Amino acid sequence: MVEPAIRVEGVDVWYAGRDGRFQAVTAASFSVASGSVFGLVGGSGSGKSTLLRTMAGLWRGFDGLIDVGGHRLEPGRRPPMAFHAAAQMVFQDPFASLNPRHTVDRALGDAMTLHGFADLDARVPRLLDQVGLGGGFRFRYPHELSGGQRQRVAIARALAVEPKILLLDEPTSALDASVQAEILNLLAAIRRDRGLTMVLVTHDLGVVAHMSDRIAVMSKGRIVRDFAVDDWQAAAGSHQSDLAALISGSSAAPA
Repeated sequence: MVEPAIRVEGVDVWYAGRDGRFQAVTAASFSVASGSVFGLVGGSGSGKSTLLRTMAGLWRGFDGLIDVGGHRLEPGRRPPMAFHAAAQMVFQDPFASLNPRHTVDRALGDAMTLHGFADLDARVPRLLDQVGLGGGFRFRYPHELSGGQRQRVAIARALAVEPKILLLDEPTSALDASVQAEILNLLAAIRRDRGLTMVLVTHDLGVVAHMSDRIAVMSKGRIVRDFAVDDWQAAAGSHQSDLAALISGSSAAPA
């Protein structure tokens, strides 16, 4: 039996507050097959982004098992460098995730240097070509780019260390509709060409259906539905109305 690329089993995520421990995610469990896209959908406050950030090693207040690319995360401990070589995250707001004082060349070059890659003069232009920008963007700053161009740079930075897994937190929600389609098509092409495994967090049912092989729905910090996207599309009317109701009714846990 082939081991999944990602395993999440019985995961609780919590925050410490003045009134004690606040639980943001409760008993989350799922697995993601290698080379597939797992959609995690829910409304604002459902806990989906909190869970993704925990899987990325950005939040360490959790209990349970999280294994990403063969690297088991330990509660309260920083993930090893090998974890970040295996899994990279793309954030919702590309302007906030890029240093405004760094050129595109430095953003990509720093990531590759940190992970021991050489020959940056060849690698950086090639990466920019792969995300549909080209070498002319190499020495631009983030404020000189459109929102879609910044997100392409953020995707290129994630790809710079040649990960096998991408964790995507609402990667198109800050973009215009026409640009959203371009970024989704880019991600689909990257997945196909590189054989990547992806976890896609979104509140958009259309986006998750377009990209995903499986979908899990979160509400109030819990995974309440988990099914193959083909099953959903086969009964699109009833599933869409059920999921829309779940999403619109989500509350409690911070996203």
